[in-house]
Amino acid sequence: MSAEANLAGLYPPGGQEMFNPNISWQPIPVHTVPESDERLLKFPLTPCPRYEQLQTETRHSAEYINKTKENWQFLEMVAKETGIRDISLESIWSVYDTLFCEQAHKMDLPGWVTPEVMTHLKELKDFGFEFLFGIHNRVEKARLQGGVLLDHIRKNLTKAANASAHQNLKLLVYSAHDTTLVALQTALDVYNKIQAPYASCHLFELYQEDDGNFSVEMFYRNESGKEPFPLTIPGCQHKCPLQRFLELTDPVVPQDWEQECKNYLWVWLCVDPFSFSLLFSS
Repeated sequence: MSAEANLAGLYPPGGQEMFNPNISWQPIPVHTVPESDERLLKFPLTPCPRYEQLQTETRHSAEYINKTKENWQFLEMVAKETGIRDISLESIWSVYDTLFCEQAHKMDLPGWVTPEVMTHLKELKDFGFEFLFGIHNRVEKARLQGGVLLDHIRKNLTKAANASAHQNLKLLVYSAHDTTLVALQTALDVYNKIQAPYASCHLFELYQEDDGNFSVEMFYRNESGKEPFPLTIPGCQHKCPLQRFLELTDPVVPQDWEQECKNYLWVWLCVDPFSFSLLFSS
């Protein structure tokens, strides 16, 4: 629906395209795949045992543990008021998102939801998004998550740069979720640690310079009243040469996603009165 709404704005009908004088719209195809086959735009990507192991490690990181301790009383209050038993830093977003939607639609919020509570929920929700793709071992998480989409984008940029004039691809548009955008920006190391608001857009622009070489510019549109903000990948300038852009993003692009997802360790702790051992299995 979001893709169709955007396309309705991009391609308003004119002349013979107006099939109804009262409807300023024309059908534009949106290509999708079954949810079971989706491996490009829905994040986190699953199943991926190695990613799940990294998430378990993240839960045991000092940053995650300290954040939980600092907010434990608040989390208990939210659990009591909502009836959600297993409330945590990574699940708090569902509470905030529900209240945010109700607030946006002018619905009355529960009495316990004060402006201060909403601010606190928002802060923890943003941390929960960072938990998904960062905090601990960002590069490897990126290879298993946002790096998959980035790989697809890199290939299209390279294809467009190598295409002849009559084959030149002009525009590719993906419509997805806030987690999709956060996964991509975390892989690029340009995420601002704030959940992407509705209708946010990350843009890649490919330019051919006067010397014939190509460069990539990135922008982030997350505020309707302002021009898109320029983004610069660490290690390059805003107008980044395509080859340099590819070099800088190589570490976060998976070579074999399914195999890398299988590269995990199970750990068994075996204890009896006479022995103590650790067994690692890949």
